[in-house]
Amino acid sequence: MGRCIQLARLGAGMVAPNPLVGCVIVNANRIIGEGYHERFGGPHAEVMALQHMSTDEDLLQATLYVNLEPCNHYGKTPPCTDAILRSGIKRVVVGMTDPNQKVNGQGIQKLRDAGIDVITGVLEKECQELNIRFVYAQLHQQPYVILKWAQSSDGFIGQAERPVRISNETTRFISHAWRAEEQAILVGARTVMTDNPRLNTRQYSGPSPVRILLDRSGALAGMDHLHVFDGTQRTIVFGPEGCAGYRNAEHIRLPDAGNTIDYVLESLWKEGFSSVLVEGGAITHELFLKNNSWNECRIFMADNALGSGISAPSSPAGEMHFESIDGDRYVRIVNNKTP
Repeated sequence: MGRCIQLARLGAGMVAPNPLVGCVIVNANRIIGEGYHERFGGPHAEVMALQHMSTDEDLLQATLYVNLEPCNHYGKTPPCTDAILRSGIKRVVVGMTDPNQKVNGQGIQKLRDAGIDVITGVLEKECQELNIRFVYAQLHQQPYVILKWAQSSDGFIGQAERPVRISNETTRFISHAWRAEEQAILVGARTVMTDNPRLNTRQYSGPSPVRILLDRSGALAGMDHLHVFDGTQRTIVFGPEGCAGYRNAEHIRLPDAGNTIDYVLESLWKEGFSSVLVEGGAITHELFLKNNSWNECRIFMADNALGSGISAPSSPAGEMHFESIDGDRYVRIVNNKTP
């Protein structure tokens, strides 16, 4: 099962909103086949493992290990349970049940009804942590939210009229790697106008996320020169009714009343997003924090001081983890509401 988890991680950034899944086939204490879900819409891990077997051995005595319950429905691909049944394998070990309502125990039951010995709950906690975004999104019908910012030693995240670089080269590389792991990256209008960010993964080889812009006043409408409207990535703007328009971007109209953050997250879920990385600015972060609409906070604390500027958000309560990264202090806070 540990090897399944290793394999599954290779699909990070490529399979969302599907979960990360790895599969290993063992016979006589030998791994004879393994695979993982490599890209969204492509074959699932079980099918890949069966296709990549090293021999044409009789599978009646083999055991198939997979970190997530095999699917039992038609989606982009046929049910994995059918592939397992055709293979002749008689023993399957599953890390965790799939929380997706289309599966949720049905795949396990179908295998058992066919006479296959199915063992569940192996390294279950580790399997759940691997797919925490998928699990949370399925259970709560909204994306998993990560708030990320860098702050100076005296508690500022930037200055009002000009962009300020706070983090070091190593932490910037890590930030771009994080972008590649999430489906979407969200920033507020003030950050877009002050920093003119690209919101891509140019310092990392992974895929760039979909850009989400929160423009509650319509300030970004018509500002075609900004990098976020260059057409290189899918871009969605949440803006008010009656805006003049956003170049190379989809416009989702914000309601005149109601909870803005709830509406944004509900809309992103309907658009198929299971995770979003929120990179600022301070006002946008505070909106998510006050609404308790976050799952993780990732904070880089540099050793340099700015003296003045925009105050960093207050660190929320939660399970805290500390690390030192190339001179910067890194704090990860996990919201206790996360399953």
